[in-house]
Amino acid sequence: MNYEGEFKGKRVVVTGAAGIYGGWIAAAFAREGAVLCLSDLRRDKLDDVAARLGLDPATTLLHGTDLTDASSIRDLALTVAGEWEAPDIVINNAGVYPRTGILLNLDEAEFDRIMDVNVRAPFIVTKEMARLMIARNVQGAFVNIGSGAARQMPTGSVTYCMSKTALERLSKGQALELAPHRIRVNVVEPGFAPGSDFSLLPEDYVERMIARIPMGRTSGPGDTPAMVLYLCSKAAAFVTGTMISVDGGNSIGTYQPAPAKS
Repeated sequence: MNYEGEFKGKRVVVTGAAGIYGGWIAAAFAREGAVLCLSDLRRDKLDDVAARLGLDPATTLLHGTDLTDASSIRDLALTVAGEWEAPDIVINNAGVYPRTGILLNLDEAEFDRIMDVNVRAPFIVTKEMARLMIARNVQGAFVNIGSGAARQMPTGSVTYCMSKTALERLSKGQALELAPHRIRVNVVEPGFAPGSDFSLLPEDYVERMIARIPMGRTSGPGDTPAMVLYLCSKAAAFVTGTMISVDGGNSIGTYQPAPAKS
């Protein structure tokens, strides 16, 4: 889709920017000429991301954000306010997807970490950034990165699935309450893309996941970012509070080839 310079100079915040999806999303906005604020717990890796994308150090913001710490998130907002006054677009991309085992054996601290990063952090980030937008009359857009796991409940990932269900309900509430300010909030549910430093997955698990995807492959660098760009564009000006899956059909059901006729 040709956005004809629509994103040129737009101020875009991406959390989890050193991760797989975060890097892909940041790259998509960079290609469209946006100015980026890259946020990640791994501050040292953000320099590598900025260099890889060829971002201008004079206009790019890098912030080492601990999303389990509300004061760190507020420092991110203060940094954005000090440099930009307000963002135009915020992508709540950061998340953790650990295979935690059954609930009977789940440590309470790990439960809290998953909920803090996947639900509490997008709540605080959106609240702080939306306040900046409202103060400057910026009719901005938020995209929260969800998951088709919000509608599934496999053993070993119950807390993750629950967190993504909560994020989708939170997003609908944010969309409802921010609509009078002409600020939109939507959710993109991306496809399976293994390789995260924070969510190490065993090889046999990855193979099983790929086998069940109807389109027969993992998510690529152009899939989710294309939908994120659309939802942040003028073409989606009347779209808010929606969830869109970009997952090769993974969330609609498990693919099983028909048995061969004898």
